[in-house]
Amino acid sequence: MDIRKIKKLIDLMIESDLQAIEVKEGDQSISLTRPTPVYATAVATAPTITAPSAPTAKTPRGAVETSPMVGVFYSAQSPGEAPFVNVGQTISAGETLGIIEAMKIMNPIEATKSGVIEEILVKNGEVIQFGQPLFRYRA
Repeated sequence: MDIRKIKKLIDLMIESDLQAIEVKEGDQSISLTRPTPVYATAVATAPTITAPSAPTAKTPRGAVETSPMVGVFYSAQSPGEAPFVNVGQTISAGETLGIIEAMKIMNPIEATKSGVIEEILVKNGEVIQFGQPLFRYRA
């Protein structure tokens, strides 16, 4: 099966939010399945009472880029090269932040907004899950 067709199947799964897809073409077949996401359970806590004169905390500003797929995260184009982005770096929407390897296909992860990288939440070579936060940046 042509690798471009496989990439189109992956894109179809992402766009349609499909959990699984199987395609047979002659004597060849491919089956793609997303892992079941694991959700954390919320824990109830007692409300905190603050004195009226206490300063209020600011809500953190910024955006979080999450993984559109399961795979292995790479921070650079190839081993030994500089990473695509570093903490403190200004980025533009559409700029490559990293690469996710899924089924031997290298998928660039692009910034959805412009801003400054505040935190890189994953390590080079780490296996990541669908929806996992990858970068936090200030828009």
